[in-house]
Amino acid sequence: MGASLKDVAALAGVSVKTVSNVVSGNTYVAPPTREKVELALAELNYRPNLSARNLRQGRTGVIALALPELDAPYFAELTRFVIDAATEQGWTTIIEQTDGRPEREREVLQGIREQRIDGLIFSPITVGADELADRTDTTALVLLGERVIDGPTHHVAIDNQRAAREVTEHLISLGHTRIAAIGRQTNPSANTAHLRLAGYKEALTAAGLPYDEALAPPTNSYHRSDGAEIMASLLATNPPPQAVFCFNDLLALGAHRTTLAQGLRIPQDIAIAGFDDIEDGRYSTPTLTTVAPDKAQIARAAVQMLDQQIHGRRGTRRYDLREVTAAHRLLVRESTTSSRTSE
Repeated sequence: MGASLKDVAALAGVSVKTVSNVVSGNTYVAPPTREKVELALAELNYRPNLSARNLRQGRTGVIALALPELDAPYFAELTRFVIDAATEQGWTTIIEQTDGRPEREREVLQGIREQRIDGLIFSPITVGADELADRTDTTALVLLGERVIDGPTHHVAIDNQRAAREVTEHLISLGHTRIAAIGRQTNPSANTAHLRLAGYKEALTAAGLPYDEALAPPTNSYHRSDGAEIMASLLATNPPPQAVFCFNDLLALGAHRTTLAQGLRIPQDIAIAGFDDIEDGRYSTPTLTTVAPDKAQIARAAVQMLDQQIHGRRGTRRYDLREVTAAHRLLVRESTTSSRTSE
């Protein structure tokens, strides 16, 4: 068994309470005394019993992260940042995949299979403000993404509409006037897709270019195969588009493959831009122009908001609901211009 607080106290010649104060860091301890305790902690290789501490505080030390698709690169990369941020707070993170199915998302919202967790970070696709209002589970909750805007909970997202406008404006600045979009969805709950479409339309309107629905065919899902299939149909139009804005990088990589397979050059014959800045796009040939959400900031903000709720539940204070808009930037790479202007 590892060393106990009593063992450390005996070696340092202080009380158990003093050792506890040094370990917790919540109470002032005179520097000479603190130094003696810290030397004893190091000599005995003391490790705090986090499970016992959490139980005393009425917590488990575990949070959950619920996402639609774990094999989607964006969510995989985001998961790593959430785990890192949670670990810094002393939490273990469990992962749930919902597949974007309404019944699974409602199940997650009402409690993760009756597992006892301290908080939930949730990226929903189907649940909305009504489901949140009807929620009976009192576990601390932070939402990611745009499914619920101005809903009754903490929320972290980027400005998807602004980001989509910026990438479309970039394509327009290169002289393209016939710009297609891959990612439009007809599902009313697909808020992220609707916001990105709105940003695309805004840029066209501001440049005096018409919105042609034929250049923005509906997309069932956001996988490589969808991008490849829709790009083939767009290239068959007369005239074909000069540039394509894809609503995520997987769609863009699929479109990229179809374009090259038809003997066309990127960006000389057609420019392609994506969204999400996944690692695959940095190593494609040519490299992929994309919008890069600050995934680390999204993760840190979500964990911080969860931390405030979890600790707030032990007192009488009421934490105000918060909306955090994380940063993003446009990364111009070889798929839109052979001369990169930003990274």
